[in-house]
Amino acid sequence: MESERTAKLEFTVQMTCESCANKVRGALEGKPGVKSVSVDVETEAVLVETVLTSAEVQSLIESTGRRAVLKGIGGSQQDLGAAVAMLSGLGAVQGVVRFLQLSPERCLIDGTIDGLQPGAHGLHVHALGDLTQDCLSCGEHYNPSGRQHGGPGDSERHVGDLGNIVAGEDGRASFRLEDDQLKVWDVIGRSLVVDAGEDDLGRGSHPLSKLTGNSGERLACGIIARSAGLFENPKRICACDGVTLWEERDKSISGKGLNKANMNTPAAHL
Repeated sequence: MESERTAKLEFTVQMTCESCANKVRGALEGKPGVKSVSVDVETEAVLVETVLTSAEVQSLIESTGRRAVLKGIGGSQQDLGAAVAMLSGLGAVQGVVRFLQLSPERCLIDGTIDGLQPGAHGLHVHALGDLTQDCLSCGEHYNPSGRQHGGPGDSERHVGDLGNIVAGEDGRASFRLEDDQLKVWDVIGRSLVVDAGEDDLGRGSHPLSKLTGNSGERLACGIIARSAGLFENPKRICACDGVTLWEERDKSISGKGLNKANMNTPAAHL
């Protein structure tokens, strides 16, 4: 099995002095999964090369008492494309999922979804970027080769089959997946959907097993849009509502007043 590849995560972190920077470095350097750390106090920039999820890195940074926002994501080598999906749907289910083409063969999917029932939930790229009827109009799983449904490690699968993510008792699923069939340039403009139940990966006896994985209703969805790569997002004001980056950082993301690390402000949203 191919080992995980590192990605570079660019954060803006509230820092005013070198002492602040040293605390951020101390929270990151030497931690398992962190390869390198670069901190610039003047620009409030922190660049981390890692195999950890963006949520895990943000949690380490914010353990110092400083707020952090993910501004960009890139590969350890050339920029092959990045995308983001903002998921919303039934009840308090909300999420941010990012896609990064690590190499021509490998795509990274990094995300955090809140408001889920504890347990496994199917995650799929769907063919259409159409939310006119909420998640019902997203079409079927993205399946350009006309194959049967399967799991992410199977040769017989839909390209959009990403398997399952697992939510903890707090309803949060934080995940980092690598896929050798999905390509960022093929999924921009399509949609990402998280389902109510577990995907059986095409191995079940239900009639829907080979079609959808029998993972139940579509809980939340979002259109996959191109996002900023490393150092491509200099903005400090959110274009959608005119608030500053830090005001946007503190807005609740799901439910009344909910503030579960706010799941970052996605680069495409600024």
